[in-house]
Amino acid sequence: MACFSDYLRLVVLVCMLVCSFAHLQRFEHPAKADGTLSFLVVGDWGRNGSFNQSQVALQMGRIGEKLDIDLVVSTGDNFYDNGLKGINDPTFEKSFTKVYTAKSLQKQWYSVLGNHDYRGDVEAQLSLVLRKIDSRWLCMRSFIVNADKDHTYNWQGLPSRKTYINNILKDLDLALRESSAKWKIVIGHHAIRSAGYHGDTPELIHHLLPILKANNVDLYMNGHDHCLGHVTRQDSPIQFLTSGAGSKAWRGYVNSNYGNALKFFHDGQGFVSVELSQTDARIVFYDVFGEVLHKLSLSKELHSAM
Repeated sequence: MACFSDYLRLVVLVCMLVCSFAHLQRFEHPAKADGTLSFLVVGDWGRNGSFNQSQVALQMGRIGEKLDIDLVVSTGDNFYDNGLKGINDPTFEKSFTKVYTAKSLQKQWYSVLGNHDYRGDVEAQLSLVLRKIDSRWLCMRSFIVNADKDHTYNWQGLPSRKTYINNILKDLDLALRESSAKWKIVIGHHAIRSAGYHGDTPELIHHLLPILKANNVDLYMNGHDHCLGHVTRQDSPIQFLTSGAGSKAWRGYVNSNYGNALKFFHDGQGFVSVELSQTDARIVFYDVFGEVLHKLSLSKELHSAM
């Protein structure tokens, strides 16, 4: 059977798709003694506790304690509206440290960057200085950037856009191909498939989706759309899950063109939990009150190594 340490390594590895010129940086994260791993996923949250961010955080703490979570994943847009101004920006503590105060949330946070983060000082979020302020914080670049109009974005530290895309796609493909992980989960900010306001991202469908299909990825999880959602497609077993409802949500919009492919959609605040064993995955969507909205269970056969 697949080595359980390999399975754990990939779960964290694919959450941290760093812009590099060689291979993706790897992070080890220990599982529980029984070999299981559980974590929460939240996105689009940093608003100094407003727009129900604090209420979502409260329920995350409650569910985190119940599940005895091992880590937390952020799908990006960590600080609104324009990222951080620098490493001394008080927004970091106001929107993160002083909001996610529950004991169960005092675990490692693996955070990717969203488009709003790129409007500010990106290097500040990547800086080790923030880890000295709050040791939970670990943030890296994580997605192919689609620049919005009428905003200024900080591309400091990035090579050319073409080079960036080529490098990160090659690195991801290599990491997934070489992995013997039982579960393969990729985290990004922008959606591949989403019934939310922003909807599908054609560039990711063209460049990223073929790599995920070729490497038997199980879940693609994203933020960007300020909602919760679950989409499937007949041409792939990949589950497309949106968790971008950490604070301000967009009410009243859903793309009804998805038909039966749309398994779930919620246009309010909330978050997602993921529980993994070698044979089973259980994903649950919660609203701002911590009520269960939608569940997804996946299973895999367990093969013994010869």
